[in-house]
Amino acid sequence: MALRADGQRRLASNTLAFLKNHAPFNKMKPEALQFFAERAQIAFYPAGSGIVGSDSGNVRYFYLIESGKVQARQAGEVAVTEYSILSLGAGEAFPIGAVTAGRPSTNDYTAVEDTFCYQLPAEDFMQLMATSTEFNLFCTQYIASLLDQSRRQLQLQFAQRACEQQTLNSPLVGIGARNPIAVAPETRLRTALETMSKAGIGSLVIVGEDRKPVGVFTRSDLLDRVVLADLSQDVPISQAMSPNPFMLEEHATAYDAMLAMATHGIRHVLVTDAEGKLTGVISERDLFSLQRVGLRQIRQSIEGAPNVEALQQAAGDVRQLAFNMLAQGIGAEQLTQFISALNDALTRRVIQLNLDKHHFDGIEWAWLAFGSEGRDEQTFSTDQDNGIVFACDDPAAKDALRQRFLAFALDTNKDLDRCGFPLCKGNIMASNPQWCLTLDEWKDQFAEWVRVPQPEALLNATIFFDFRPLHGKTELAEAMRRHLLNLTASNPMFLRAMAHNALDVEPPLGKIRDFLTDLEPDHPGKIDLKKYGSRIFVDVARIYALASGVHNTNSIQRLRLASQRLSIRADEINAVLEALNFIQLLRLQHQYLEGEPGVQGDNLIDPDKLNELDRRILKESFRQARKIQTRLKLDYQVN
Repeated sequence: MALRADGQRRLASNTLAFLKNHAPFNKMKPEALQFFAERAQIAFYPAGSGIVGSDSGNVRYFYLIESGKVQARQAGEVAVTEYSILSLGAGEAFPIGAVTAGRPSTNDYTAVEDTFCYQLPAEDFMQLMATSTEFNLFCTQYIASLLDQSRRQLQLQFAQRACEQQTLNSPLVGIGARNPIAVAPETRLRTALETMSKAGIGSLVIVGEDRKPVGVFTRSDLLDRVVLADLSQDVPISQAMSPNPFMLEEHATAYDAMLAMATHGIRHVLVTDAEGKLTGVISERDLFSLQRVGLRQIRQSIEGAPNVEALQQAAGDVRQLAFNMLAQGIGAEQLTQFISALNDALTRRVIQLNLDKHHFDGIEWAWLAFGSEGRDEQTFSTDQDNGIVFACDDPAAKDALRQRFLAFALDTNKDLDRCGFPLCKGNIMASNPQWCLTLDEWKDQFAEWVRVPQPEALLNATIFFDFRPLHGKTELAEAMRRHLLNLTASNPMFLRAMAHNALDVEPPLGKIRDFLTDLEPDHPGKIDLKKYGSRIFVDVARIYALASGVHNTNSIQRLRLASQRLSIRADEINAVLEALNFIQLLRLQHQYLEGEPGVQGDNLIDPDKLNELDRRILKESFRQARKIQTRLKLDYQVN
């Protein structure tokens, strides 16, 4: 008896050590873990043997894989709430739904490798559910529970990265403009001004032959010392500069520069090396960016931007603030909407600046956003998808008016490109005559795509049916939407064609391996999280929105509203939404951490480089994608 008791104690000790490495057990109270460890038994299943099946009656045990691999294969007809086939590994549990409901399993679970499982009797499982809040949450809100843990890990990672970034204690050597543009004192004023204009800078340093600063010339000097003083532009810059500029050596801190600006009422501090030679310039804006820019300041800088150069700086601030929000644990839904909102503001300001050169007084028109921007789902990596709708009652004047809009759109597209929104490689831009149309032309185009759902029409539907107005007369866009919803509501064959198209791409889940990483030949070992992840949810959301008359374009909102109208269970749709949010969060994380300054990040992740928790949630997220696809398949009877 003593030997048996000693063996049980060792087993319980080993079980506790294992549980502490896996969710949700690593968050459970000691007494709950002890309860599990004392009542669970370890069982061995050789490769090829069955563990639990659909014909085994009500499930008697909750299984937790200690080592090995288990394959779950759907039994019987396809069901919306189950998977057709999936692979489970160490730390994963099954069959949670069946043991909770006290029913037979709808899957057959088979060991595909020699496998050890902890088996907790169903009655003990129910008692643990009743006494442990963490365990109950895990079993009832599985993916939401895991996602919360992942978000906390991500928050910690980003917070640490934020702390490592520049602060007010950072030395000046790594802040501001390096190797700034400088001219000699004898340089003609006109030449100096041309240099500033060409370089797009607001200040110019004047240095001697030894590269030591002797003065600085700024835009405020231009007003006070040149314009108001009626100074000739043929004089040397030395007559217009502010002499004896304030300087700090490179080892001084950003705080020193801030104090100097506040004390002396200046906006620029020159940085020198130990010999007094110019190496950099620190501006108020450089210090502003170190203080963790805020939403109000960014909106003010965007709305008051006098030119595209100022908007370029604001675009960088948007990215920095979004990063700070990641560090604070903001969710993907809120963050993508936040990025989209500020990008909207940037776009509107670019449009307003260009309307100073292109006038459309008395004309009804609107600038449209398509794709991810049209859905309020922009990430750090995004290009332009836009168009124009306008009203014109005079057929003879329509083409001439279109040419005016095309010229305006071309300037706007180019300026958006300068602000960090690359030109669309597929030319889905307002400067393309195909997407600069009257209201009637847009209606006719939509009707043609719905009436004849050829492959190109279905592809266009995935882009152009996700639209919203950013500037101008919003009623035009609302008229387009009402027309579109009327078309799709009366044409179920089009929705079935869209469903068939949406099912062409499947989530990259392996039957034996966790993930399929060979779907992109040019990127072996990686998964495209947009193509094989978020796109699946977006496509399903669009179809259900069109089917149920939902006006919203955001995928999360579409799924929430459509699920209510289509009587999809709340717990089912909540798991789907959590899955989409996690994939979007992983995209944001990857694009920011892997991207380089000024370079668009991608959506290609290596699952082997993810931590164990994120791998587990990603696998569950792909399963949710498979489940919502299965429902779509049944709803539209797609073979």
